[in-house]
Amino acid sequence: MFGLEALDLARIQFAFTISFHILFPAITIGLASYLAVLEGLWLKTHNDTYRDLYHFWSKIFAVNFGMGVVSGLVMAYQFGTNWSRFSDFAGSVTGPLLTYEVLTAFFLEAGFLGVMLFGWNKVGRGLHFFATVMVAIGTLISTFWILASNSWMQTPQGFEIINGQVIPTDWLAVIFNPSFPYRLMHMATAAFVATAFFVGSSAAWHLLRGKDNPAIRKMLSMAMWMALIVAPIQAVIGDFHGLNTLEHQPAKIAAIEGHWENKGDEATPLILFGWPDMKEERTKYAVEIPYLGSLILTHSLDKQVPALKEFPPEDRPNSTIVFWSFRIMVGLGFLMIFTGLWSLWLRKRDKLYTSRPFLYLALWMGPSGLIAILAGWFTTEIGRQPWVVYGLMRTADASSNHSFMQMSITLILFVVVYFALFGAGLGYMMRLVRKGPKIDEGKETNDGGPGQKRTPARPLSAADDEHADADHTVTKEI
Repeated sequence: MFGLEALDLARIQFAFTISFHILFPAITIGLASYLAVLEGLWLKTHNDTYRDLYHFWSKIFAVNFGMGVVSGLVMAYQFGTNWSRFSDFAGSVTGPLLTYEVLTAFFLEAGFLGVMLFGWNKVGRGLHFFATVMVAIGTLISTFWILASNSWMQTPQGFEIINGQVIPTDWLAVIFNPSFPYRLMHMATAAFVATAFFVGSSAAWHLLRGKDNPAIRKMLSMAMWMALIVAPIQAVIGDFHGLNTLEHQPAKIAAIEGHWENKGDEATPLILFGWPDMKEERTKYAVEIPYLGSLILTHSLDKQVPALKEFPPEDRPNSTIVFWSFRIMVGLGFLMIFTGLWSLWLRKRDKLYTSRPFLYLALWMGPSGLIAILAGWFTTEIGRQPWVVYGLMRTADASSNHSFMQMSITLILFVVVYFALFGAGLGYMMRLVRKGPKIDEGKETNDGGPGQKRTPARPLSAADDEHADADHTVTKEI
């Protein structure tokens, strides 16, 4: 069907499930740190606005965290079901790394998550803040181990191959492989930027609807400060990451640039737009800027970038896809920087919360960070092809021996279940966002004692005020 084979369906299924999954950890990483900052500011300033925002975003965090855990379990199982030959070949490296993630990050998050979500007014302020910080650190530790595993697949180090299996010989070299530091910083920063625009977009939505209060303004203000500071930093990290990729995966860079051949000693131009044709081995309709490719990728005006024709056809990534996925990521990055700069300009003129054109931009930029993350992962994973472990094992040799029919059935089931389950979860999370923060919803005086009205301390509760009042009335009658 459509010229696809069982291997193609296995790759599509993995790409589909991981694309769903990566959205949740990205927001979890950013929101966990955001909640730690909010609670820390509340403890320091005693400004109740920070506390109200904490209670609001902790509910959204709980839903997002739950969906991330469920979707993450599927990823682990797929290594054994669809990619058993890869697991047999490299499981001695990837298995322990994922185990370390469970033993450190997941246990840390699980141990303190209950205190963080349900411990308000039940434990001391210091202990509750400590729990929030531990959950935030746990998300970053989880990122550490996941990126260590994936980076090893990109730039493998510290191993020997014995009897057709990878045997680790130096765990420090395995973990801190050449691409790991750059990819860890790039992903963690991307999560913070994506969360900033998610928070800023929700604030803009409420302001455009006329809901203007200190909590909404604080949401927008903090999000735009984050965008202003972190988006340019992400661009610098991306530059270092690109230099590292050029050194260790030159074919990926050539595919990203749609660069097919060098001409004499001429510097490499930057192709802004075009259509790389893998069959004709050229980039059609190319719009080029002379010398700029060499300047960006080598930081010189005379050095050349490796070209795709320097690699055998069977070792070339699909330039058509990564050329455009990379440009989507970079284009959105520039839009993020522009949004941060515009927010600073409006802030100085006291128009940050009233400029409707800017608020509409902030609203539509809400999913931009997540889209950029997906585009970045498409670039790095498709750009690694045809290797599943770069230079060691081809993707065609890594899959399980499943039939086309088996892969078709499982792919269809995954699509149906994911859209139903996670679609409902995302819809519910958006419902919480649309409600907005309630002012004074977490005051200590409303401790839920006998005869006292309070907002239920249920992270997954989206009940409106009328339902809350009804619950309180029934409780009194009982």
